[in-house]
Amino acid sequence: MLRTVDRVLLGLLGLVLLIAGGSVLAIGLGVRPPSWWPYEDQHDVLLSAARRTRWRDEGWWWPVVIAALAVAVLLALWWLSAVLRRRRLAEVLVDTGDGEGAVVRGRALESVLVTEAEAMDGVDRAEVRLVGRRGEPGARVRLVLEPHGVPRDAVRRLHGEVLAGARTSSGSARWPSTVRIRAVKHPPERVT
Repeated sequence: MLRTVDRVLLGLLGLVLLIAGGSVLAIGLGVRPPSWWPYEDQHDVLLSAARRTRWRDEGWWWPVVIAALAVAVLLALWWLSAVLRRRRLAEVLVDTGDGEGAVVRGRALESVLVTEAEAMDGVDRAEVRLVGRRGEPGARVRLVLEPHGVPRDAVRRLHGEVLAGARTSSGSARWPSTVRIRAVKHPPERVT
């Protein structure tokens, strides 16, 4: 969802900046603007002296300008941090038992965990996403259970077998995980 909003906002902002910059550049190069455009020729200024100094002597003007710019900077920083933050763990540090360590790709470990989770009785599909840090990974798991699957048994086996194996192989003392379960939806069948 955030990726879609991000792309739409960037696209709109880019389009506005492209149109505004392109039109100012075109007018500066001597292209005749349309009649509705606020600037008529290449010698017009974007902001006249009267417009620039209109609110300067008002007591509220500068605090409002500074507050608006501060909010804009904070929103831009929040947006940048949301874009740069990784949603998935790229690699996991694994204890090899000889005092050294190895690095395992996050997607490979996710694939193994999905395969093991889907092999459990009563599980139709599974999705695993690694979260956390390299040395202290965790998992977000989504299980789709078959009609005969029991949620309590699936969670117990997931924690006791699948995630316990990942915890042991990574050498982590804990492996925090979130499990979401839903039942598989089958199309209705006509009974005769």
